[in-house]
Amino acid sequence: MKKTMLQCATVFAVLLLPSLTFSAPAQKEVSYKNDVRPIIHDYCLNCHEPKGKGYEKSGMDMSTYQGLMKGTRFGPVIKPGDSFTSIFIQVIEGRVHASIKMPYGMNGGLAKEKISVLKKWVDQGAKDN
Repeated sequence: MKKTMLQCATVFAVLLLPSLTFSAPAQKEVSYKNDVRPIIHDYCLNCHEPKGKGYEKSGMDMSTYQGLMKGTRFGPVIKPGDSFTSIFIQVIEGRVHASIKMPYGMNGGLAKEKISVLKKWVDQGAKDN
């Protein structure tokens, strides 16, 4: 009797297994307006808006989505879908050169959680949403 029940349970498990899906939980879409813009407002706009020191040096205007996507006078800094090679993220993480880690003058840089939000936004396509 026990052997029969064990065999039935095994057959049931084998039949059920293919119907189970193993996937990572869906990532919440990061919103430019609700998630990214507040970080930029709090940590970047002191310098990176017209007439700011960062704007004067680089041409980087972060006061609008369009300005952020335009980048610097040297070219775009965000590669939608690829945070690792986006200069925007490289500078925030201090991967370009330690002397230009942003936000400028902020000891320790941005909190990891805020960097994670920015990276997810870029990886999700850097949408104006």
